[in-house]
Amino acid sequence: MHTDTERCVRAVRSKDARFDGWFFTAVLTTGVYCRPSCPVVPPKPRNMVFYPSAAACQEAGFRACKRCRPDTSPGSPEWNRRADLVARAMRLIADGVVDREGVPGLAARLGYSARQIERQLRAELGAGPLALARAQRARTARLLIETTDLPMARIAFAAGFSSIRTFNDTVRQVYALTPSELRTRTSPPAPRTSPAGRNGPVPGALTLRLPFRAPLTPDNLFGHLAATAVPGVEEWRDGAYRRTLRLPHAHGIVALAPRPGHIACRLTLGDLRDLPVAISRCRRLLDLDADPVAIDDRLRTDPALAPLVDKAPGRRVPRTVDAAEFAVRAVLGQQVSTAAARTHAARLVTAHGEPVDDPEGGLTHLFPSPEHLAGLDPDALALPRTRRTTLLTLVRRLADGTLHLGEESDWPETRTRLLALPGFGPWTADVIAMRALGDPDAFLPTDLGVRRAARHLGLPSTPAALTAHAEPWRPWRAYAVQYLWSTDDHPINSIPA
Repeated sequence: MHTDTERCVRAVRSKDARFDGWFFTAVLTTGVYCRPSCPVVPPKPRNMVFYPSAAACQEAGFRACKRCRPDTSPGSPEWNRRADLVARAMRLIADGVVDREGVPGLAARLGYSARQIERQLRAELGAGPLALARAQRARTARLLIETTDLPMARIAFAAGFSSIRTFNDTVRQVYALTPSELRTRTSPPAPRTSPAGRNGPVPGALTLRLPFRAPLTPDNLFGHLAATAVPGVEEWRDGAYRRTLRLPHAHGIVALAPRPGHIACRLTLGDLRDLPVAISRCRRLLDLDADPVAIDDRLRTDPALAPLVDKAPGRRVPRTVDAAEFAVRAVLGQQVSTAAARTHAARLVTAHGEPVDDPEGGLTHLFPSPEHLAGLDPDALALPRTRRTTLLTLVRRLADGTLHLGEESDWPETRTRLLALPGFGPWTADVIAMRALGDPDAFLPTDLGVRRAARHLGLPSTPAALTAHAEPWRPWRAYAVQYLWSTDDHPINSIPA
C-alpha cells in the first residue's frame, strides 16, 4: 500500500487508525516516522515519504515519533492473510527465529537460500531479515525499559542484543533517547515487574497492553478459549483467560483479558528472552493483527451474513499458541462433544504433561510435546483403536520432522499432507488449517454447527452446495465460520460470567 501515495496521504490527513501497521509515514523535515493516525498536525505531502515497515524507516535514518509510538502499532494484517514466502518469513521473524537461528536458520526453515529471502524481503518491505529482527529487538527493549525496573544490562540481553553497546546504540538511533532517558520520561510510571500473587511477588511477571484494530467483538474469541480450555493447561479466572506456554528458553504463563481499546496481558516468564516470542504468540492466539473492516465489508455482501456482521462486527478467529498441541487436541475432539474432548485432553496432560508451578491460579502442566507422545504405548491411551492410530501417527510425524505445523507452513501443502494421514478427514484438516496454521480462508462445510446455522439462515446446508455458496466470501471464510457459529446457543459464543 505504501506505493499508493495519494491513498496514504488521505489516511494520514484523516488520522485513520485502520491503516496503522499497513504503512509508516517518514517526515523529511523532522527526521521522524509515524503511524498514519499520529495526532500531530500532518506535514505537507511533499515532506512525506511512505515506507512498508518500521525497519525500512530506521534503515533510512528516521527515528520513531515520541508522540504516536509507531513501534507499538498492530502488525500488518498481510502476514496473517498470505501464505507466500514473504508472509511466512515475517511470521518466523516475529517468532524470534532470526535471533535464535540467524538468517541461515530462517532460510533453512523456508527452503530457500538466504540471498533469495533477503532479496524478496527488501523488495516488499524495504529491509532485510536482520533489520526486521533488529526493529523487533528495539520494540522489546522499549517495552522492558518502560514497564520494568530491570537493570539495563539484563534488558539488553533479554531483548536479544549481543552486547550492551549495540543495545545503547540501537535505542538511541531508533528513539533519539538513551535507555535511561527513555525510562525517565515514562509518565505516569508504568507497572513494574513482579505483581503480587497468592504467596507474594511473582518473579518475572510483566503487565502490558496488546493493541488491535477496531472493531473487536471478544465474545466468541474468549468464549471459545474458555469453553474448550484443557484443565491444568488453561483456565478462565477473574475475568481472564490464562494458560501455560512452552517457549524456546523456558515455560511461561499468560493471562489475557479484553479491555476497551486493548487486550490486557500479564506474562510470567521463566526467561525474559522469551518475551518477544510470547507476545507474538499471544497476538496470534487472539488474531489481533486482523483487518476487521476489510473482512466484515466482504462478508456483508451476503444478505444472510450481513445482519450477523452488523450485530457484532469484528469477530476474530480463536487460534493457538502451539500448532502441534492444537493438532493433537483436534484429533482428540473428533466426533465427540466439547466436554468429552476436554476430558480426553486433560487425561493426556495429567499423565504426560510437564508439571509447572502457578503462583496465581490453577495451572499445573505444559501440554505434552509430540516428542514425548510419540513414544507412548498405544494401549495406554483411553481412546478407540482407530483414534489411537490417528493420534500416534500424527505425533510421530511431528516428532521426526516429516510434518511441520509452524509459521513457515505452506497452507495448501500442509492440508494435503494432513489429509494423507490415517483418520484425517476434511473437518480435522480444515480446523487445524483455521486455528493452528492461521489460514483465514479455511472453511468447515461439514461441521455440524455450521450446517445448522446455514439451515437457520436459509443457506444451502449440504457441504458441496454450501462451499459453492461461500465462494464470494473468500479469502475470509474462516471468519464467516465464526459468524455462523454465533447463531447457536453454545458456551463458545459468550464470555463466562
